[in-house]
Amino acid sequence: MVELSDGNLGSNKPHQPPANWRVYFSFSTDHKVIGIQYLVTSFIAYLFAGLFAMVIRGELMTPPSDLVDRSLYNGLFTMHGTLMIFGWIFPSLVGLSNYFVPLMIGARDMAFPRLNAVSFWMLPPAGLLLMAGFFVPGGAAQAGWWSYPPVSLQNPSGSLINGEAVWIVGVAIYGISSILGAVNFVATIFRLRAPGMTLFRMPIFVWTTLSAQIIQLFGIPSVTAAVVLLFFDLEFGTGFFNPAKGGDPILYQHLFWFYSHPAVYVMILPAFGIVSEVLPVFARKPLFGYKVVAISSIMIAALSFLVWAHHMFASGTPNWMRILFMITSMAIAVPTGIKVFSWTATIWGGKLRLTAAMHFAIGFVAMFLFAGITGVMLASVPVDIHVNNTYFVVGHFHYVVYAGTVSGIYAAIYYWFPKMTGRMLNENWGKIHFWLNFIGLNLLFIPMHQLGLLGMLRRVASYDPQYQPLNVVASIGGFLLGVSTLPFIFNVVISWTRGKRAVANPWRALGLEWTIPSPPPVENFAKIPVVTGMPYGYGLIEPTPAQPTASE
Repeated sequence: MVELSDGNLGSNKPHQPPANWRVYFSFSTDHKVIGIQYLVTSFIAYLFAGLFAMVIRGELMTPPSDLVDRSLYNGLFTMHGTLMIFGWIFPSLVGLSNYFVPLMIGARDMAFPRLNAVSFWMLPPAGLLLMAGFFVPGGAAQAGWWSYPPVSLQNPSGSLINGEAVWIVGVAIYGISSILGAVNFVATIFRLRAPGMTLFRMPIFVWTTLSAQIIQLFGIPSVTAAVVLLFFDLEFGTGFFNPAKGGDPILYQHLFWFYSHPAVYVMILPAFGIVSEVLPVFARKPLFGYKVVAISSIMIAALSFLVWAHHMFASGTPNWMRILFMITSMAIAVPTGIKVFSWTATIWGGKLRLTAAMHFAIGFVAMFLFAGITGVMLASVPVDIHVNNTYFVVGHFHYVVYAGTVSGIYAAIYYWFPKMTGRMLNENWGKIHFWLNFIGLNLLFIPMHQLGLLGMLRRVASYDPQYQPLNVVASIGGFLLGVSTLPFIFNVVISWTRGKRAVANPWRALGLEWTIPSPPPVENFAKIPVVTGMPYGYGLIEPTPAQPTASE
């Protein structure tokens, strides 16, 4: 339920409307323009990371290392992981949050628009730095996206400008950008909500964004400190983590995982929010257990800081610490299980409308459930030690961050594309995209679990011939996954330029963002709305009817 007021939240100067597409390549303080900038830039990084992954899968088609040089292979899998996490998943979720959080809480912009723009414009130089690593002496960083010392302290080229140093600087810039963005999101959500938008009237996507950004605020300083000290060890010969100089490489692992395990929840929490928005709309039912789902997001954020050492069960961790972190790692399955139960109950008995967005949302629930089960297995000390450093871990991780998070991102794009562009995406092409993506990712990641149980180590360019059949299946899945992006790109480009015009509320949704025209006007709301009802009243109140845009 929404009323309108003359209130003026977001006290920033009026923005100039985007005159043409060139505005998306310039400095703008409009949160919607910045949101699109994040999405387009991160998708370019995604294409490079996917290309690297296909080369890796091409190498693993045969047991010997016969496609690329081993050093280049190490550089490719390091850059694949780094670009996927820091260049694609984080920025694309920030882009969606940038665009929709102010709209969903009834604000006219982010709390600090200029800081918002600065946060974005730090990303392109960071990405270019990472890619530049391929052209410096010795090639790109080869120690993986986790960059453990002492491997990451090796510098065969002897040059100050080397791949690992460039990688550290690039990642540090990404980290600073994320901290600035987190400050902005938390301030926006707490200070710029419209009248009546109490905490328990906020959409779940806002709750999950808030939870994820709180993790960023408290976690990133840890990993930033770790990579800065690593940089000093590498470039200036200090001995913080270098065992040859009395340093402790295990300390780096503690600092790294204190943030990098919660970072998994930074990636998956907003996807939880997206699915919680999509399922009620296309099931025409209220989100089951809304308040519990909201609170569980905060619980996940809090518990995520108590699980880091489960990545270190095989790193000489004392037994008492192993047991402690096994218990905390399993405990975090409780709030995540609450969400899975809520989504299942939400669609149970609903009037399902199987749009492309709904396909990706339901696919997300199924695949994240599988990822959660293998996650509980890895929380167990005996299982974790048995499959440590094998492809089982790779398969589990990719079910979380690709099958889970990336499916959530796709669901968001199919759901919110009409609001962002004023055009409808083609549903048939969207469903073709879903099935190619769904089949490809399962062909790719399921065999990895079996390979891990059989003992195949990760991060290798050559392997025992007994593993070849499963690797061939995985590689075919990987190539299919790469092909699956083509109908998506085609659909987005054609629909954005020639697609059917979208009305203000094509899905008959109840969120504030659907009460304004598509695409939204420059200042979002002509009058600031006054919120008087819950966000998921499907079936309880009459949904807002679709309103035609001025252009129709």
